[in-house]
Formats: sequence, structure tokens, C-alpha cells
Amino acid sequence: MSTTRDEAMAALRGWSRPGRRADLLVAAWQAGETNVSALAEAARLSRPTVYADLRSRGIDPDHRPKGNSVITISPLDIEGFTGVGERMDAEYDAALRRWVDLRPGINPRGPQAHAEGMRLVALMDTVARYADVRDLLAHEQVARAERDRLLHQVERRWEALSTAAAWLAAHHAYVLAVDEARIAIDMWRERAEAALKRPFFCDSPRSEAAYRQIQEAGHPALEPALADLDQTPARTAEQLRANLDQAHERRMELASQTLRLAQPAQ
Repeated sequence: MSTTRDEAMAALRGWSRPGRRADLLVAAWQAGETNVSALAEAARLSRPTVYADLRSRGIDPDHRPKGNSVITISPLDIEGFTGVGERMDAEYDAALRRWVDLRPGINPRGPQAHAEGMRLVALMDTVARYADVRDLLAHEQVARAERDRLLHQVERRWEALSTAAAWLAAHHAYVLAVDEARIAIDMWRERAEAALKRPFFCDSPRSEAAYRQIQEAGHPALEPALADLDQTPARTAEQLRANLDQAHERRMELASQTLRLAQPAQ
């Protein structure tokens, strides 16, 4: 007859068995936590165990999943509008002139020309805002990828110390990786905050039609990338820096013990 203690211990063993543990790690990974050190700390496991569990489920921790949407930048040319601020007036004049030239006899100051002018104004404004927001989102994505790459590089260089023949050189490479990761976190935060300050929206049927025209020309929709944008970059950056610094401080304590053993006795 099983006792309450036996049942509790059975439940505990069930949670900690490799299969169940791997399920929980995979769930966290797929939810967006791809920092192996953070996973190890949360699960109270060693990093090698986290690696082994993830790989047992077909996940290679050395290859981080990319965002849901990747913004690519290609030159804009929507009826002559490029989204470049200093060209906007000249592009508008040229577009309206082309429209009038294709309609001999039309009154360039009449209602039809006025309606076309309003359409071109909406197109010009939408293309300019699209170009601005698209570029900010692309820069944020590049900075985010670099941030994650350099954080991962910290982990790999720390692991390399275990088997490094030139230990001091390998340790110096690790220290440099930590510094590069700190810089990358700050750079990403700046890019993310800049992207958040420039929202994209369509506020009229004309701007909505212009946005459809941009997409029909082969340029990506912005909504997926906007949805993927971190809404609290300062908080995320602070947490990433805290995790990095905490792990680094502990590692420096461990490294100092190794260094003392390597020094000749006085």
C-alpha cells in the first residue's frame, strides 16, 4: 500500500526523469528562451545536461531559431516614389506631371487632377513612412541576431576553457566575448527603442490602398515584424545584462581558483 510519501517521491522522480525534463526544456526553448545558462539555472541543471536534453529532442542549441519574420531591404520605387525624404517633392511633381501628360486636354487644376494629386500625396507619405519603419525594424532584427550570437559565443568560449591548451589565451577570449555581448545588448536596446518610437499605420482608405500597392510590388508586410518586436527592450536588456554579469562573476571566481593552482609556489 503506497503512502503519501511514496506518492510524492514517485511524482518527483517522474518530473525529474530525462524524458519529462526534456519536454519542459523544449517547451521553454520553443517559447523563446534560447539562453542555455538561463535554462540551466531555471531547471537547476548543469549546462551539459541541458544540451543533452535538447539534442535528444532534435534541437541543436548551437543554432538559435530565427524570428518569425525577417525584414529584407530592397530599393523602393512605387510609381517613382522611393521614400527618400529629400526627393519627395521632386518625385511628387514628376508623378503628377506624368499623369497629366498621359491625358491630353485635361485641366491640370480640375477636379480629376486634384483627386489624383491627393492619391499621390497619400502614396508619397505611405511610401516614406513604410521605408522609415521597415529600415528601423530591419536594423532591430540585425542587432537582435548579433546580440544572440554574441551571448552564445560567451557560452562557447567558456566551455572551450575546459579543454584549452593555451588556457590564458582562451580565458582572455572569453573575457572579450563577455564585453562584446554587453555592447551588443546595449546596441540592440537602442535599435528596438527607435523602432518602437516610429509606429506604422494606415489612417485613410488612400493610405491603405498605397500600402497594398507597396506589398503588391513585392515588399514585405510590416505587421509580422511589428508583432515580433519586443515591447519592453529596456527591461529585456537589463535582464540579459544581469544574467550575463551574474554568470560572469561566478565564472571569475572559478577561474581564479584554477589560476591559483597554475601559479608556481613561492
